[in-house]
Amino acid sequence: MRILVTNDDGIRCQHMIKLAELAKDFGEVWVVAPAAECSAMSHRVTVNQELILKEEPDFPVEGVHAYSLNGTPADCVKVGIQCVVPEKTDLVFSGMNVGYNLSRDVAYSGTFGAAAEGAMNGVKSIAYSLAKGADFEIPETYFREVTEMLLKKKLAPDEIWNVNFPGGTADDVKGILFNRTLAPEEFYFHHFEKEQINDREARIKAIFQFSETGPEGSDLKAVTDGYISISRIKNLVP
Repeated sequence: MRILVTNDDGIRCQHMIKLAELAKDFGEVWVVAPAAECSAMSHRVTVNQELILKEEPDFPVEGVHAYSLNGTPADCVKVGIQCVVPEKTDLVFSGMNVGYNLSRDVAYSGTFGAAAEGAMNGVKSIAYSLAKGADFEIPETYFREVTEMLLKKKLAPDEIWNVNFPGGTADDVKGILFNRTLAPEEFYFHHFEKEQINDREARIKAIFQFSETGPEGSDLKAVTDGYISISRIKNLVP
């Protein structure tokens, strides 16, 4: 299979480099990733502007065709499918995001937005995320098992798999939970605090965090309890 790998943390992010390495077990890997960090860009695309696609011959995973693009994660998927991957793209793997993509954060995530763009182009797409600050022990141990399961399962044209790996060690993982619902608003804190500078200006501080746990059946509850959480999320456009 021909696999397009991207992310929203940039071409040099170790999390995406690890994903490209793990993806090699499933086929020929082509990386098209943002030249710089593009977190929280959701499904933003570039219009009426020129983009520069640059080959990255020193990409640190042997056998991977790698390119950077001065665009968004969704741009990377569109360019990858239309201009880079030869013939047909079979899969889009997006991530691994640095930190969870849970609850309402999925709506803002550039990692998930890239996977959604893949689905809009008729390509089966999976978004992967890893607890912030965690090493790669759990993905290295469970990536193949999780991905094999997902590739065998049917996915509607307007659906994307969203996978969140918890922190800790491989021995800490209690299992894999499917069909997790997104934790509701009260478990997701993204708000702004205003501090007046003068009569015309104010300083706005953006604050973001998750609750320490979530309701039963939710993605947040799964990862805080030590499970790998897998959600089937509908795209806005089939």
